Parts: sequence; C-alpha cells; structure tokens
Amino acid sequence: MKSVRAVLDYLVSGDVSYIFGIPAGSVNAFFDELYDTPSITPIVTKHEGAASYMAAAYAKYSGSLSVCIGSSGPGGTNLVTGAANAMREHLPVLFLTGAVPTETVGLNASQELHADPIYQSVTKYSARVDRAEDLLPEIHKAVEIALSGVPGPVHIAMPIDVQLSSVPFQSLPTFPARTRLIPDDAVVQEAVTALERSESGYIFAGQGIRGAVDDVIELAETLNWPIITSPQAKGLIPSDHPLLKGIFGFAGHESASSFIHEGDAETVLILGSSLGETATNNYNPHINEDRYTIQVDFDACVFNRKYPVDLALHGEMDLTISALNTGLKNRGRERNKIQTPAHQEIELDTEYNTRNVLMSLQNMLPKTTRYTIDIGEFMAYVIHHMEVPTYDAFDINVHFGAMGSGIGSAIGAKLADPDRPTVSITGDGCFFMHGMEVLTAKEYGIPVLFVVMNNARLGMVHHGHALQYKRVHQTFAQEPVSITAMAETLGIPSARIDSMDDLNSDTVSTLLNTNGPAVLEVALVDDNIPPMGDRVKFLSSFGK
Repeated sequence: MKSVRAVLDYLVSGDVSYIFGIPAGSVNAFFDELYDTPSITPIVTKHEGAASYMAAAYAKYSGSLSVCIGSSGPGGTNLVTGAANAMREHLPVLFLTGAVPTETVGLNASQELHADPIYQSVTKYSARVDRAEDLLPEIHKAVEIALSGVPGPVHIAMPIDVQLSSVPFQSLPTFPARTRLIPDDAVVQEAVTALERSESGYIFAGQGIRGAVDDVIELAETLNWPIITSPQAKGLIPSDHPLLKGIFGFAGHESASSFIHEGDAETVLILGSSLGETATNNYNPHINEDRYTIQVDFDACVFNRKYPVDLALHGEMDLTISALNTGLKNRGRERNKIQTPAHQEIELDTEYNTRNVLMSLQNMLPKTTRYTIDIGEFMAYVIHHMEVPTYDAFDINVHFGAMGSGIGSAIGAKLADPDRPTVSITGDGCFFMHGMEVLTAKEYGIPVLFVVMNNARLGMVHHGHALQYKRVHQTFAQEPVSITAMAETLGIPSARIDSMDDLNSDTVSTLLNTNGPAVLEVALVDDNIPPMGDRVKFLSSFGK
C-alpha cells in the first residue's frame, strides 16, 4: 500500500473526524486517499491560517487530537501562526505539510521549504520524513508526543514521493491515549495543611481550570475564599457567583485590582494560570507579594517562572483540586454552599456604543451561547462587561492575540460542540484577514452567527496610539466597506445595525435560526476609550 494510506488508516483508528486545510500538489496524494476514507471529512478552508485556528478550537472543545494540513512552502508557513497559538494553549494538533520530492531538495524546486526547523520553536516536535517506511512510525511518535504530558502541537513534513511510495503491510500501532498526571499525595497533603492553617486567602484562576470548575467552586466555598480570574478564564466562573471578585489583567475590573492591592489575604492559590503579561496586568508583583503562594498546574514550566512559589502542585487540575477538597473534608472542613442571588438585569442607556450593543445582543441570544472573541477594541468590552451565564461561555485568545483567529475558532468550536449556539464577535480588520471563512461555513452548513464590529479603522491601534503617543496616523483608518453587501454577494443571510433601534430580537432570532452561517454587521465608530486597564501605561514605560 502507499505510505500515505497507512497514515489515513491510523487516523481513522484514532477516531479523527475532520482534517482542516487546503489541497495542493504536495499533499494531493493525502487528499486523494480521503475519497476512500468516508469517516473523515476534509474541511477545505479559504486560507491555511484559518484552518489552523479551526483545528486548534476543535482540539480544545472536542478534547481530542485535531489534524491540520497544508502544502509545502506557503501552505506550511501559513499554518505556523496557528501552531504557535496551539502551543500557547496546550492543544494537541497534528500539523502535516507537504514537501518537494527528496531527489529535488536543494534544486530550487517549486515551493521548496525546509519546514521542520521553522516549526521547532512553536511545536513540541517537528520532523521531516525522507523514507516511506518511516512515515507511519514518525506520525505515531508525533501523536504520542502531542497527547503526552503537557499536550501541544506537533509537525511532520511529508515529501511527495514519500507519500506515494509503496510500503510493505504495516500493522497499525495502537492510537495513543493521554496518561493523566496524578499529583503527589504528600505534596497534596502539605497543601491541605497550608490551606487549613491560612486565616485568609484568595484563588487566582486561569483558563487551566477548564474541566475543573465545579471542583474549584467547591474549594472556594469550603475555604470561603474570593475568586479572581485572568481574562482568558472569563467564561468559566459564573458572573453571579458571590465569591467572584472579577477579572484581573487586561480589561479587568477595579474590584479585583483593589482586592489584590489592598486586601489582607495571607495566601494565594494560583490555579491553571501561566501568569503571563495579560493575566497579571503586566507582571504586577502584588499578586503574591508577602503572601504564601501555592500554584497548581499540569505544566511544571510555569512554577517560579516570574512569581516565586512556596508550594508547587504538579498534576491534572480536576484530579488535584478534587484531592484538595477530599483532604479538607477529611480534616473536618465542610463546604459552605453559597446561595447565588437572584439575577439583576443590567440597565443600559440609549447611547449607540460598543458596550450597549454587546450587552443588548447578549440579552437577545440564548444563555448557552458560546462566544469566540477576536482581537480588537471590542475584546476589552467583552472581557470587562459581558456576563457569564453558563459554563465555558467565552473563547478569548488575548494571550497570543492573532487577528482573525476568532472567525476560524467559531467554526472549529461549532464542529466540536454542534448543539451549542456559537457566535463569533469580530471586527472589520479581522474580517478582512479571514472573513471569507464565512463561505467555508456556508459550504459545510455550519450555523455560526458572525457579529462584525465595523468601525472602518484598526480600533485597538487607533486608541492605543491616541493614548500613548497623543496622535493617530491617518492610515489606521480605511474606506468604509459594507460587510452586509459582501455577505449578500456570498449568499449568506445578513443584517446591518446603524443604531440601537436597529438591534432587536426579531433580527437576531432570524439570523440565528438559519441552516448555515449569518452575518450581523454593527456599523459603529465608538470614540469612547475601551476599558484596557494598564495596557497602554505598560507600553508607554518603554523607551523612557
């Protein structure tokens, strides 16, 4: 059989359902084998970069390996940003790229690129396979690495001739399953003792608590400790939980900042946060200054990286927090389950601004909606103002910050979790990068509502320069373009909002209940300063 056939059989054995990417000469052999692989659907995108974001989101919400493919040369380089994003988010994605025939390496072949060293800094493993009999073993090795320890992306470059070469029958290796990291019981008991003895403390939660939220809330209620989250963790702790103090970091809340700066907590328990720039309000030392610090993570690299840790707990979040809860219970500490107060509707005024549009829109959408948030000034409003009514309500990529990622992420998230309403909140700048993926969603019948905040400028850049440099270059603006007209050309249902009066439940309901994607264009130039926190102050500190 062809070596690439064995690869497809192996992916089938691992229950891979989708492969995201674009066919091209150097990977056509792979796509040809998909004719005979009905259990795998190729999601052919408009740009490889968007495919990589789809694959990353699919891995996140399916809890399984995702596969993404691109051609040699430009196809491969277009995937690199998504690989870097998956690396930051610890997502197991297998990136496959084509390569020129082995005998033409170094002869300036069409689309020749030595790709594997390019991927080495943004993946857990990257290799080029030059012998057909090594292709399946190398891909198996890469998948094992992707799923083991701290999950992450891997990359294999496949020369055309290697894919097409015949190999003797190869028995398929067992598709790997991730071995979960069990925390050391002695360290758990030490942490339980420290928590039990602490007279006061608080929990600092990052997006690593995904899948362990119930355990985290039980721990907080047992200790009666406040919870503060990073921006990336928005969507995990319900907004109305009485112990939630808010978000700290980019676009965070004054309530959280005041608690960290002025609170008398003697202990801080850091859960699932790598304590990066956007999570810590530019590495603010007050998070654990003069406080006993316990940090829990499955990635040992985060311990003592910037913030000194007194006790590091290395293990899966749900297993570790569950063990802490059990330990406290065994020592007589009972959970004080806190009654959530009746929901209070937030009063909105009539001004046509970003905050009012987003809050009104959320009131009109199902409470179970998942929002994938792109990069732009609207992101600050989402983090600061929008509510978290149900679990895992937001996907916010502020830590890597790739414009246009929220568009592909919505498609990948919807494929992984098809029963959940999915809305992408993006901007015109992001839309001009990856907006044609709405056509991909149409072609595959993927019902996502794309909300495009259209202000005819790079809004985050505009406000950042106005605040930091006291001037804004005219080229940051662009000629206004009707996104609705573009959607109409593509045959995609759409509506345009020019005032608060245009935003109503009937319009939103009609767009949400189509058999495929829809576009809601919000034509709005908002000159209010976004709630970006100390981001501008941090950038302004350089060069002084």
